[in-house]
Amino acid sequence: MNTELLRENHRVELKRELTPELDLEKEVVAFLNSHEGGFIYIGVDNTGQRVGVADVDGDMLKVKDRIKNNISPSAMGLFDVLEEEGPPGVLCIKVIVASGSEKPYAKKKYGLSEKGCFVRVGSAAEPMPTAMIERLFANRTRNSIGKIKAHRQSLSFEQLRIYFEEKRKPLGRQFKANLELTTEDGALNYAAYLLADENGMSIKVAKYRGKNRVHLMEANEYGYCSLVKATKAVLDKLELENKTASTITAKERIDVRLWNPVALREAVINAIVHNDYSREAPPKFEIFADRIEITSACALPEGLTPAEFFEGYSIPRNKELMRVFKDLEMVEHLGSGLPRITEFYGPECFRFTENFLRITFAASRRVHEEEVTDQVEAPVTDPVTDPVTDPVTDPVTDPVVRLLHALTAGARAPSDIQQMLSLKHRPTFKTNYLRPALERGWIEPTMPDKPNSRLQQYRLTAQGKAVLK
Repeated sequence: MNTELLRENHRVELKRELTPELDLEKEVVAFLNSHEGGFIYIGVDNTGQRVGVADVDGDMLKVKDRIKNNISPSAMGLFDVLEEEGPPGVLCIKVIVASGSEKPYAKKKYGLSEKGCFVRVGSAAEPMPTAMIERLFANRTRNSIGKIKAHRQSLSFEQLRIYFEEKRKPLGRQFKANLELTTEDGALNYAAYLLADENGMSIKVAKYRGKNRVHLMEANEYGYCSLVKATKAVLDKLELENKTASTITAKERIDVRLWNPVALREAVINAIVHNDYSREAPPKFEIFADRIEITSACALPEGLTPAEFFEGYSIPRNKELMRVFKDLEMVEHLGSGLPRITEFYGPECFRFTENFLRITFAASRRVHEEEVTDQVEAPVTDPVTDPVTDPVTDPVTDPVVRLLHALTAGARAPSDIQQMLSLKHRPTFKTNYLRPALERGWIEPTMPDKPNSRLQQYRLTAQGKAVLK
């Protein structure tokens, strides 16, 4: 319990309540751009009295969501949101913001401008002068896989040696430094971890029976090994899936593959080489009855417009991986893959979001011999971020309908539902069962205002009951 009066200063900001009009992002950006960071208290009036907030849990979630999604570069790991008790029964929110290492930080909506960048001056957040923005940006240290220290330092690289020897480029004793696989202090970096014989990264290739993610036919994993080996395995798998159909005319035999092999290979390589592995999110490859989708965790590099992207300008996200893949002749040079893709499928095959890039290639014909019409269409609210997970117990049965049957007796806690469905993997349960059911409106939380409450349960909606009938 804390009852002392608070006062605003260069490290403390007070806010009476969290409203849509409150420019919380400006205050956070100012502290991220400062040398010391600071604290933002919500539920404290301008006299320093703790008056509390009505919905602590809900407002804390909103604060986290706004900071996570509305500030660039990412502030993840640089802030914490806590509940703090003032006088008896009065709960406030304390936001702790650290000084960031990738200054200047900005509000995404306005970018690197005086409307987007702020700095703490006394007890206020003031617009950052343009000259200061340019200076900080020039000196920014990006969180690249070359700067991140690998959490495991006992790594072996026999697979990498074999691939280099096949190209008659044997690795010398100093190959780790020469390939930029070490940090400035000599430790192995995250690029080295990805290229090592053993790691925790796995790339998934999923195959669905229809045009959506309802009926999963296959879920293959390629990984836990050198990223080069995993890439080759993915290419081999997709080469196998890229079947050829032949048409014999009076003059010639015409062979047509499902997807252009040159464009497909370039898309696979680009997705793997340019993926943002600092999020520990690998690229994924999904085959549907009418298309293939390739999704990687990477937005356009900051400062690069879509027009510049399609004109061939390139900012390498993982220069260390690019160097290795180029040495192994798996890529040619920066920007070379894009023209090969757009030549066959045009710029419209690319879809950008703030955090992901998806490439979609329509198939030249039906992918499967027999396309089964899905009994229940599964609308996906955000298909770019919908991950590929482990196969469910019975991929032919809609997993969401199985969940509905589990709720016929009444509301249940998530852990109870998971146990009733005999599911051991919680991410699979949340991704394939719980989240789709919520998105379709077939179930609802019993405590919608407190989504993360330990007492939260889920029950059937009228629409969900109608589906069962």
